[in-house]
Amino acid sequence: MGANAQTSVPAFTAGQVLTAAQMTQVNTGIPVFASSTERDAAFGGTGEKTLAEGQYAFLEDTNETQVYDGRTWAAVGQAGGKILQVVSTAKLDTFSTSSTTYVDVTGLSVSITPTASTSKVFVTTNFVAAQDSTQLVFFVIDRNGTDIFVSTDSLSGMIYPQHTTEVRYVSMSFLDSPATTSALTYKIQMKVDVNTGYVGRRAGPTVLDIPGSITVMEVSA
Repeated sequence: MGANAQTSVPAFTAGQVLTAAQMTQVNTGIPVFASSTERDAAFGGTGEKTLAEGQYAFLEDTNETQVYDGRTWAAVGQAGGKILQVVSTAKLDTFSTSSTTYVDVTGLSVSITPTASTSKVFVTTNFVAAQDSTQLVFFVIDRNGTDIFVSTDSLSGMIYPQHTTEVRYVSMSFLDSPATTSALTYKIQMKVDVNTGYVGRRAGPTVLDIPGSITVMEVSA
């Protein structure tokens, strides 16, 4: 923690003699915390201020000034909808499966740690897929073991090629609201009805690797 960081916001009482350390904290203007964890623990305890609308705080880990609006913390002077960070993974090889239950598509996975619990995460993915028969191939977007952006039939995307030489482009996008500052892993999973499905190539006769990607963007509230 930096020299100005604190772990408590005291509520001073009439006649109380302040220490030099307390005066130093007051002179910073607004409370300074190492991260949102220390910020959230600093209010409402014995001898501490009660968190209320209009409270300001500065976070050292994100270099961000925030204000509490009575419901949540929001960045000061930052309009909603701004891109805060972008993480992307490119898949340059191929994948195949004969599984009739969803399995991870190797290489179509990306991790991100939101800087604020109010942020949303925009997920977008593009790749090609095929089948070695005229059968269906299904896809879902998974976040930390939970399928998101899924229909009542538990799928996010689907292809139905008409020949083994065909590839079908798969493009899926979703604005997720994970409500956390913990690490998140987004990945693509797939399954087939029968036979074998492929990602990044056609079924045959000539196999050519076709790249794909998955990208996530943190969007401010």
